[in-house]
Amino acid sequence: MKIHYDTRLKKFSRKLRKNMTDAERFFWSKVRNKQLQGYQFYRQRPIGKFIVDFYCPKAKLVVEIDGGQHYSDDGIKMDKTRDKFLAGYGLRILRFSDREIFENIEGVIEKVLKYLK
Repeated sequence: MKIHYDTRLKKFSRKLRKNMTDAERFFWSKVRNKQLQGYQFYRQRPIGKFIVDFYCPKAKLVVEIDGGQHYSDDGIKMDKTRDKFLAGYGLRILRFSDREIFENIEGVIEKVLKYLK
């Protein structure tokens, strides 16, 4: 199934790439340039009506780096809706907290590698 996206999100996704959070920047430093077993990752990628933090098309994997706003009732509800939508495209979603990225990047990368296989 071809993944479409709302073209109006392109400009905003570009802005997000330029203004990544520290956690996103740190994760990106570990996955960019096909560092993980040759898998290509894209950052701030529009998929449907959403922009995902990181996307690996070959593995059909989305990686989300969640800051504090994702843990409010509204944030949790929005993430569930978003995850259900993305799963409809056959994508798998991995979520990590900012804290997890900074405190256990090796464990995060290990989990991602497990999903890439």
